[in-house]
Amino acid sequence: MTSRTGAATRPRNRKQLIIESASQVFSDRGYHAAPMEEIAARVGITAAALYRHFPNKYALFAECANVTVDRLVGALDGVPPEASLAEVLSALIRVTVEYRTSGGLYRWEARYLNDADRRRVGGKFAQVVERVTVAVRREHPLPSEGLRTVAALGVIGSITTHHTSIAQRRLEEVLLSAALRVAATDPASSGRVRSADLPARPVPRTRRAEILAAAIPLFARDGFANVTNGQIAKAVGLAPSALYRHYSGMVDILAAACLQAAGILAQAVDQNLHDVADPHEAVLALAATYVAYSFEYTALTTVAQAEIPGLPPDVREPLALAQREHITVWEQQLRLVRPDLDARQARVLVHAGLGVVAEAGRALRWEDTAGHRNAVTALIVGALGL
Repeated sequence: MTSRTGAATRPRNRKQLIIESASQVFSDRGYHAAPMEEIAARVGITAAALYRHFPNKYALFAECANVTVDRLVGALDGVPPEASLAEVLSALIRVTVEYRTSGGLYRWEARYLNDADRRRVGGKFAQVVERVTVAVRREHPLPSEGLRTVAALGVIGSITTHHTSIAQRRLEEVLLSAALRVAATDPASSGRVRSADLPARPVPRTRRAEILAAAIPLFARDGFANVTNGQIAKAVGLAPSALYRHYSGMVDILAAACLQAAGILAQAVDQNLHDVADPHEAVLALAATYVAYSFEYTALTTVAQAEIPGLPPDVREPLALAQREHITVWEQQLRLVRPDLDARQARVLVHAGLGVVAEAGRALRWEDTAGHRNAVTALIVGALGL
């Protein structure tokens, strides 16, 4: 009797519940740092019961990535081919906001998919990009339609990277307006937006600094969890055991990389805002600085953005504080330029601008040219509504 009652009360959508919980954990912690026990506990089952649905952690992860992209494809399936760009973007915004806590899964963690799954998921995402590109081309027949499309999608995806609390309807309105402005921006006609000076690239003068400099490109290329201390030691001509005379462990090296990224960005902002009194000029300086920093320190920024969620809480907290302080500088200056925005709206827009850089830079393969920097800076300005 008990077993029949238990079977009757077992949720029929348990597999879907597992996927939803796992997507949130993977998005929040990163693939390698996400414990299967926590995923099972969120669903109210044991880890053994979870494995009856998915044979291993990778199988669950791959399904989560697939479902994440399927939601975007499904959202557009319900939009008529002749729909306006606003209707197309609104459909994507609604589903992204609905699954905000798990949407970051595809952005950074998809690199851990094997080749076959990466092609499958990437092919579906390409369908989304093409659908948006068609609408962008139809309404704004300007150069760089592909770049404007991915930048607009960067605006939408930015909501998965932060936790700013804002009413859903207002959030969707802010994201839609920003994405539409980006899609309508012609970066080719913007001219030379603004130059930005960056701090001198750190020169490794100690063994500790040499280890860090060798580790950063490895972390960026392969992901932190896939890099061994042997690889890093080989790059600097040390025995693996010798690393521990300079760092307590691999996490210590990763934390040092993230702290270096935060320090360089903070120094660059101070340098480029020095003696800038006009708020509009200050926002332009912030945009140009962040773009220059992202193109100049691509490996470092990739590591910091992708790996911070997987760090232990005590290590992550000072990095999160540095990020919040950086956003606050943008927010304060933007609200002086646009008094129509409240603090939350301004914060959402700042993150949208940073999302533009992430996606547009990736589309440009981070080829560091003056033209690319100017184009991406112009797209940020469009996102912010300046």
